[in-house]
Amino acid sequence: MNRLTERFFGTPSGIFSQSEVAVALDASPFSRHALVKRALAKAEILGIRRGLYCLAPKYQKKPVSVFAAAQRIYGPSYVSMESALAYYGWIPEAVRACTCASYKNAREFNTPLGRFVYRRVPQRVFLAGVERLVDPSGNVFFMATPVKALADYVYVHKAKWKGIGEAAENLRIEPEDMASVTREEIDDLSENYSNNRVRHFLDAWKESLRE
Repeated sequence: MNRLTERFFGTPSGIFSQSEVAVALDASPFSRHALVKRALAKAEILGIRRGLYCLAPKYQKKPVSVFAAAQRIYGPSYVSMESALAYYGWIPEAVRACTCASYKNAREFNTPLGRFVYRRVPQRVFLAGVERLVDPSGNVFFMATPVKALADYVYVHKAKWKGIGEAAENLRIEPEDMASVTREEIDDLSENYSNNRVRHFLDAWKESLRE
């Protein structure tokens, strides 16, 4: 096993950056580069993007979390839109990419862990309606609530839904799920977006809860 692989074997997330390599290994930049290159060549580690790596599956003590990796690949960001809706069981379809919101420019990354899609979503408070979650393996990640995920979806996809019926039909969401949301949850987010489409959708959603 490569010295680099040994050093990061058992790392909680299984993911590490070039700067973490510099801190962990007492070696010259040339030696560190050589260790990384050899570990990649032997498939002991995988390159996720420039300067970010993860242990290959056979060296992982637990599987690398795609959701936890999302923040490391491009941030600040949080899991949202289709991926968040699928996580909560609101949409039935499998999601082929990890979809995330960011306040930086849109980016996409094809990695050994899968495809990661980041879309810019301007907001007053970026992490409003975002939860810090921990999975059974101890991986920490940031996930939009269903309301937040739908608001982000409306912004990114320019959806012109006038109410929850159109949203439920287009994304095959059970109306009962949308009806389970409280007006307070929607109120907490409605002022966070300046986009009129998003605000009109959230207002229509809130109005439907009065019926």
